[in-house]
Amino acid sequence: VQLVESGGGLVQPGGSLILSCAASGFAFGDYAMSWYRQAPGKEPELVARIASAGGNTNYADSVKGRFAISRDNAKNTVYLQMNSLKPEDTAVYYCSYYQPPRDYWGQGTQVTVSS
Repeated sequence: VQLVESGGGLVQPGGSLILSCAASGFAFGDYAMSWYRQAPGKEPELVARIASAGGNTNYADSVKGRFAISRDNAKNTVYLQMNSLKPEDTAVYYCSYYQPPRDYWGQGTQVTVSS
């Protein structure tokens, strides 16, 4: 199993970024996918989740209306469109999925929102 995130970087407040997570080594289209983030000194936070077929999504209250999760099962990729970014969005962002009996994680991509 491999999950490889990309698209992070430094962005000014109010800016946008698109994160991608390329998956391999498992039946991507059979599993819900999630984006988590972890800021320094804080616990990991679930940011967004998308069902296997892509029709059902859930978001943390802190990102509702600003972030959008999507997936392309033909490309084995999940995306996180992040708009109206705030300094408090600064964190390492990870994609993840759960296949019993464990969670799988990528290496993460740093997002820094600062002027």
